[in-house]
Amino acid sequence: MTEQQSKEPVSRQQLNKIILKFTTPSRIKAAWQMTNTVIPYALLWAVAIAAFTQVLPLWTGILAILIAGPLLVRIFIIFHDCCHSSYFRSSWANTLVGYITGVLCSTPFRDWGKAHIQHHATAGNLDKRGVGDIWTLTVDEYIAAPKMKRIIYRIFRNPFFLLGVGPSYVFLVFHRFSQKGIQHKGRLSVYITNLALLAILFIAGMTIGYTTFLWIYLPITIIAATLGVWLFYVQHQYEEVYWDRNDVRDSLKAALEGSSYYKLPKVAQWITGNIGLHHIHHLNPSIPNYNLQKCHDEIQKLQHIEPLGVRKSLKSLRIHLWDEESRKLISFKAMKLIRKARRKKAHAHDQ
Repeated sequence: MTEQQSKEPVSRQQLNKIILKFTTPSRIKAAWQMTNTVIPYALLWAVAIAAFTQVLPLWTGILAILIAGPLLVRIFIIFHDCCHSSYFRSSWANTLVGYITGVLCSTPFRDWGKAHIQHHATAGNLDKRGVGDIWTLTVDEYIAAPKMKRIIYRIFRNPFFLLGVGPSYVFLVFHRFSQKGIQHKGRLSVYITNLALLAILFIAGMTIGYTTFLWIYLPITIIAATLGVWLFYVQHQYEEVYWDRNDVRDSLKAALEGSSYYKLPKVAQWITGNIGLHHIHHLNPSIPNYNLQKCHDEIQKLQHIEPLGVRKSLKSLRIHLWDEESRKLISFKAMKLIRKARRKKAHAHDQ
């Protein structure tokens, strides 16, 4: 098959038939991934506890925390796949591991999972924003918004908030409450997760002490949360991202062009559980993370998607608004130029 053939029009249904074989979960791959992720994570916690209780030098504990943070991101990817019921064949296995990894990630299994499924259903849809996504306004919406809303939006989109206060708030506070519109099972998962976290805190207080526990738990969680929010941000917030109105939205484009192919160095790709291949994940969320790279390598019709490199991805922090005319995310500075041009055009028309 030539490169030209790989770019020929194909429906989402046809493409999903081609990649169907990659949706089959593997008990061996899942078990190995959990082994090489959860066990090292537990050992790093043990090192950190030993360091903060003066059994080992303090620097070993700090190093353990710095490694455990990114490793918790990998645990979150396992949790994420369980929410999609794609990690194991068995429903009960996905649920059990989902709840356990959810507690480790301070995230309720059912509640988060329901909101995330809705995110998949509405990704790239300008008329259905607001659930499980990054708050994004169009240029027209921003210009028409009251001054206070524009100020709040600017604060929200500021990198210091988005990757500073934001991630900590989401994982430490926001996830302690059920999200709007989530049914009984979702709310129950919030209660179960919160009770489990309280139980861990109580046991830690009776053994290693509350102070020691929080000195380890908080930095690890904040590091993982910050990395996780950045990954989610860059997966849907880049200049050429696809957005469209509900009546004309193309679901195939929403998957392959509305989600980035974030090409990371091999170590970073391992830590993030291949989630950089986000366009394939949105094409079919039933593909477990350990099959994403193989799917990309074997299906040529997916290889024309231009990857987003680490350096280019940093530019995503400078774009804030969706411009429906140019069909791109643009900066506040570019928005001002558009606004100025509109005023000039309106003034000329009045004359």
